[in-house]
Amino acid sequence: MTVLISPSTLAESIHAGKKRTVLAAFWAPIEGAGHSVFCSEHIPTSIFCDPATELAGLPSSSDGRNPLPPLNLLTRSFRHWGLNTDREVVLYDQGRGLYAARAWWILRWAGIPNVRILDGGFQEWENRNLGHAGGPGNFPHFCNVRPNPGQLEVATIDDVKAHQGILIDARDENRFAGRSEKLDLKAGHIPGAININAKTLLREDFTFKSPEEIRAIFAEKGVTSGENVTVYSGSGNHSSQLLAGMEHAGITGASHYFAGWSQWSANPKNPIET
Repeated sequence: MTVLISPSTLAESIHAGKKRTVLAAFWAPIEGAGHSVFCSEHIPTSIFCDPATELAGLPSSSDGRNPLPPLNLLTRSFRHWGLNTDREVVLYDQGRGLYAARAWWILRWAGIPNVRILDGGFQEWENRNLGHAGGPGNFPHFCNVRPNPGQLEVATIDDVKAHQGILIDARDENRFAGRSEKLDLKAGHIPGAININAKTLLREDFTFKSPEEIRAIFAEKGVTSGENVTVYSGSGNHSSQLLAGMEHAGITGASHYFAGWSQWSANPKNPIET
């Protein structure tokens, strides 16, 4: 299955009444404001997904800033969204696609196979004048799916310390180099990591570049396969987007150090590089 769906294809399927669950992962810095933004305008048939409360567990120094959601939270979210085996899931957000990518990776990890990201997100949908709706969104369908975590490979901090392959940091160059850090306790990166900024896989309109272009970006860094590759970022957002781009380009099989730099940097005993 392809990772992406175009706005025009999604619009055609909505107008035709095809079975799809469309989730809007809208986030805002003020608690609850993401839902207000969603209610003001969203893609018709959408259901709201709160990245802060439905795509992350409680933060801690041992688990990272935005850890994977626990099973009970996922179960509740699945019911809230009305996930169903006969309905493909389409994810989008109102930004550059980080929260949609996070949701994509978590749903795949939790056992939902038919998941796609709206290429370019809500911004590209609006750019094409495909129409939007207001209000609370669609009622969820009957949920007949239970989360089954572990369907994608997750690397622990001990796995990373013992890793002998390629370690990719998906954050921007300034955070990787230690020149800037506003979110985590220390600046820098895990020793031995290489940097492939997730944003370099996107065009200016936040749609993904072609598979050929993405493969060339990874080949420049010596990455031609996902085997023996581990990807991380601050707390799972940029790394999820990088992994989505890798799968779009056919570079599959990489593991995800989801807790990422937020967990690594919280322990003063862990070495860092700048």
